[in-house]
Amino acid sequence: MAIIDKEEFFIKKEIVVGSIVEGVITGITKFGAFVELPGGITGLVHISEIADEYVKEISEFYKKHDKVEVKVLSVENNGKIGLSIKQAKKGYTPQKRTTKKKPEVTSKASFEDKMSRFLKESDERLLDLKRNTESKRGSRDSSSREAT
Repeated sequence: MAIIDKEEFFIKKEIVVGSIVEGVITGITKFGAFVELPGGITGLVHISEIADEYVKEISEFYKKHDKVEVKVLSVENNGKIGLSIKQAKKGYTPQKRTTKKKPEVTSKASFEDKMSRFLKESDERLLDLKRNTESKRGSRDSSSREAT
């Protein structure tokens, strides 16, 4: 991560992915903040890149005309520049997303107890399904068929 000073930035006139530059917030929307970088180039800091914590309103953290240091995340062919404020801070370490695992159920019930419970629940579900299906069709028992 190299910090580029303003003079070097103006000489190169290019944005380098991974560099940290200073900019000024020029606009705030629901989804992010627009930051003007040196040379008049504007990039977007997505709301998820504002802070390490949950951000509901960007205005709770920054306001228009605030000076901020941003890290350049991406430069698209169409000119769009992705920026991050939280990754530009010293000591930033990316947080790994944890996937929620189902809790392991440790039961001391025997196999026979588990099988018995499964069969009972299965029979109850089948009975409920049968009742539900018959109620949708209307009861069609053999006595109604003989009458027709």
